Amino acid sequence: MIHLNWEDRDTIKQIECVHADAKKFIVHDKLTPGKKYDVKNETDEFYFIIDNSERIGGFLKDYFKEIK
Repeated sequence: MIHLNWEDRDTIKQIECVHADAKKFIVHDKLTPGKKYDVKNETDEFYFIIDNSERIGGFLKDYFKEIK
């Protein structure tokens, strides 16, 4: 039930969106290239972030680069 409190969890790290050009899905409404996002959870393939809708969304790691 971790998904019930993701929005309130501590930020793991920050990432920057590098593109919003999806082949299969529409993500340009939820991601802005160049914008930094707080990662709330992470799996092998996805980052779970608070996106432009101010809600948690899961996105492929291909759209982002880690900020060091």
